[in-house]
Amino acid sequence: MEAIDMEAVELNSQLLEVAYRIREMREISGFTREEMAKKTDVTVAEYAAYETGRSDFPFTFIHKCALAFGIGITDLLEGDSARLSSYTVTRKGQGQPAAKEEGIEINSLAPMFRNKIAEPYWVRYDYSETQQNRPIHLTTHNGQEFDLVLSGSLKVQIGEHIEVLNEGDSIYYNSATPHGMLAVGGKECLFVAVVLPGEGAENTAELHASIVEARKAEDFVANRFIDAREDAQGQLSGVSFPNADQFNFAFDIVDAIAKKSPDKLAMLHVDYNGAERRFSFEDMMKSSNRCANYFLSLGIQKGDKVMLVLKRHYQFWFAMLALHKIGAVAIPATYQLVAHDFSYRYQAADVSAIVCTADGDVAAQAELGEEGCTPLKARVLVGGSREGWHSFDEEYARFSSRFERPEDAIQGDDTMLMFFTSGTTGYPKIASHSCKYALGHFVTAKYWHCVHSDGLHLTVSDTGWGKALWGKFYGQWLCEGAVATFEFERFDAKYLLPLLGKHQVTTLCAPPTIYRMMIKEDLTQYDFSTIVHATTAGEALNPEVFYQFEQATGLRIMEGFGQTETTLLIACLAGMTPKPGSMGKPVPTYDIDLLTPEGKRAELGEPGEIVIRLDNGNPCGLYQGYYRDEEQTNESCADGVYHTGDLAWRDEDGYFWYVGRKDDVIKSSGYRIGPFEIENVIMELPYVLECGVSGAPDEIRGQVIKASIVLTKGTEPTDALKTEIQEYVKTHTAPYKYPRIVVFREELPKTISGKIMRRLL
Repeated sequence: MEAIDMEAVELNSQLLEVAYRIREMREISGFTREEMAKKTDVTVAEYAAYETGRSDFPFTFIHKCALAFGIGITDLLEGDSARLSSYTVTRKGQGQPAAKEEGIEINSLAPMFRNKIAEPYWVRYDYSETQQNRPIHLTTHNGQEFDLVLSGSLKVQIGEHIEVLNEGDSIYYNSATPHGMLAVGGKECLFVAVVLPGEGAENTAELHASIVEARKAEDFVANRFIDAREDAQGQLSGVSFPNADQFNFAFDIVDAIAKKSPDKLAMLHVDYNGAERRFSFEDMMKSSNRCANYFLSLGIQKGDKVMLVLKRHYQFWFAMLALHKIGAVAIPATYQLVAHDFSYRYQAADVSAIVCTADGDVAAQAELGEEGCTPLKARVLVGGSREGWHSFDEEYARFSSRFERPEDAIQGDDTMLMFFTSGTTGYPKIASHSCKYALGHFVTAKYWHCVHSDGLHLTVSDTGWGKALWGKFYGQWLCEGAVATFEFERFDAKYLLPLLGKHQVTTLCAPPTIYRMMIKEDLTQYDFSTIVHATTAGEALNPEVFYQFEQATGLRIMEGFGQTETTLLIACLAGMTPKPGSMGKPVPTYDIDLLTPEGKRAELGEPGEIVIRLDNGNPCGLYQGYYRDEEQTNESCADGVYHTGDLAWRDEDGYFWYVGRKDDVIKSSGYRIGPFEIENVIMELPYVLECGVSGAPDEIRGQVIKASIVLTKGTEPTDALKTEIQEYVKTHTAPYKYPRIVVFREELPKTISGKIMRRLL
């Protein structure tokens, strides 16, 4: 006679009891099985199997049931709420199961104690070889946490910091900081976790869920396209992009997230009047589908070039995704263009249609630019109406929110995006990017911006510039994080600073100019408590700005470098110690080197041009070439490398230090002088707001150094001050580098992307 497994009988009995309580609570709450299936993210058939006890249910199912009923997990598991108020003892192995999923076991150690101010747990985390070199999933919850390792080893990430804990080691941290952990060392890790929920904390069910999430491997929809590898310190050691040839950002990321987590926040938008709009990933999917159907009705087809001049309007995101879905090529452009700029762009890029802001006279300039050009298929206006233009806001909402992926949808190496690479003068080049470009920005967001899935990232950029797609679109959504967009006409630190705390921005990226404006304000009056990471790009960061911002906020600004033709090339990534003034180190996406004018590898300390070696083909993120300009494309990719045109030198630790553009180097009395070094010294002076250094012709020396300076408000521009500046530079750098010419200006000439135009100084 076969023996009866009494333990199995007991477990099955417990399962049936919990299932009965779930059914009873559903009936009391008045929910149908269909409604509960939706609330618990399972099929109706799966829900029925769980509720009847035919299938064992995972912790996440119980958690979602508890949330739906508005009760604690204890009520569902035990049928009884906590009742002890004096003390409670939990013997070894007798904690109440709070979670049990693949590789994870969590037991509450005081399940029946009433009015707890802390939640103690016994936790087992299995060792997983496949997770060892992958990013740790980060999560947040209110309160604080204490973890004590009982056996094994635990790799813990708190923000950008990595710690490995062994038996007897402990860690205490603010659990509102993005955190996560995994077992290392080849065996399971057992530890005690004590969670202090804090004010406004989640209920017990939510708290259990957050602990589980903190101990899970990342399960992003992007995982099938990205293989990121980390070293023992959590620093990125390598990255590859499997299945990139089948990749389309709109379908494979945004729509996939919408189906997985429809209510997850994708973007917070604040308009000029302070009105707030929150868009979920489902909103983005449905709105972009409507937009795609709308564009098709206007005759916009696959391969058409469409200009988007939309400032920071939320419709930009709808339009970008829609164009990716129908296979048209998006061309973001700044609203500062005038008629001749539009005319050149229409012709140079074979523009078929334009989607334009109604603000100011932008649409009028776009119309004037059409004179003498091939007529556009469609003109679409956002935020207003104008004769001869379609009204986006009135028309697009009439269309279906369903849009199936076409069989011939663009993907992989198909062209997705074009950027004009310079300002509004001259003849800008057109950098063409494939669908793979979006994948290249995973490193930008994950390891430089340090975006996490529960966070809110702000990049201060207008959508007319490539930087917006660095920080407001591709990479952030690859990480399933949310982006913040605040509309404004002209940057004012007093406008932006209060918004950081009000909306609980977690990660921030802004150009050095913005940080310079910030530090001129009293930063102690603003809330930076939710921000865990700050970055900058667009131009080199002056060390003085770094130090002042750190002193005021406690945040170290992590620098990054790239171009319109690339994604992030060099940066101070997560886990690195920044060297103020340094660009950081090359990112693993690219094979980067420094070459002398003779084509040799630059020695340590020797300036050389930053290049990307192309021995193994074009990496994800590098442009396809300049549209209809084979000569310039070949010139930029000569000798098997991509030439950035930017100079830097490398120190003994592998950090790169920016020198300047090849064209900006000053040649004086036989010396080659990079302007940035001198600008850094001048920026140390408290009365200097901005500074640009350039070369001025000189009969004897060839060139002499000229410093063009904007003083802080209230500082008088005197000859004595000029002398003081010159003497300061002489004593803080090599004497031959001092500026023989010092001029004071109200403002410095800049490109419409905000970079100082040294050739006009």
